[in-house]
Amino acid sequence: MPGGRLTQQERQQIALGLADGLAYAEIARRLDRPTSTVTREVMRNGGPTGYRADLAHHATERRAHRRRQAAPRGTEAPPQAHGRDTEALREFEETFTTALMQAGTPKMMARVMSCLYLTDSGSMTASELVQRLQVSPASISKAIAFLESQSLVRRERDERRRDRYVVDDDVWYQSTIASVRATEQLMETVRHGAGVLGRDTPAAARLENIARFLGFVNESITRAAELGRQVLHTPARDQAEPSV
Repeated sequence: MPGGRLTQQERQQIALGLADGLAYAEIARRLDRPTSTVTREVMRNGGPTGYRADLAHHATERRAHRRRQAAPRGTEAPPQAHGRDTEALREFEETFTTALMQAGTPKMMARVMSCLYLTDSGSMTASELVQRLQVSPASISKAIAFLESQSLVRRERDERRRDRYVVDDDVWYQSTIASVRATEQLMETVRHGAGVLGRDTPAAARLENIARFLGFVNESITRAAELGRQVLHTPARDQAEPSV
């Protein structure tokens, strides 16, 4: 399997594959590349409908140039904690960011989430995020505001009274429950609309069916989230013990 960065010819093949409606896995197979490489390449360069081979190639060259400028000459990147491979970690961060984007998270918000999750402490200040991601403070502020609105990060004060943005094992539970509450508000609105339209009308019946569906899904998600939270906070050794 070839390694290294994608060539311009490979990017052209990706663009042709997308135009033909091929799945990422099939494009990757034809290039003899990992599917994650193709997925990351497309998602960071306009997505499946906006991908352009020449623009993607130039953007990659610009990013590589910026990284070279940011690194002082004659110095090496500091060693990673726990003996981690710096290049492998960078590649995984991009892959993780791409996966979050495919799940519907906007790009800047996905970058911030990846940064926080791949930090051993699970927390960073705004200035640390600015330095790490090489973006403006305004970009970080906007991303954090979005993530807080989705309960995907929480804010704490450290000993220097700085805001720190934190992710932990409970964040996804809290975000799931916040989503359930938002859906409940939507259900109330839909049911109100059914009354406005008239209970015996086709439009009202459609809205009632939507409310019933959302109610069932919400109940299922809530039960699963509560169970998942219990499993999450149960030590692994207790889960592994066979019942007698």
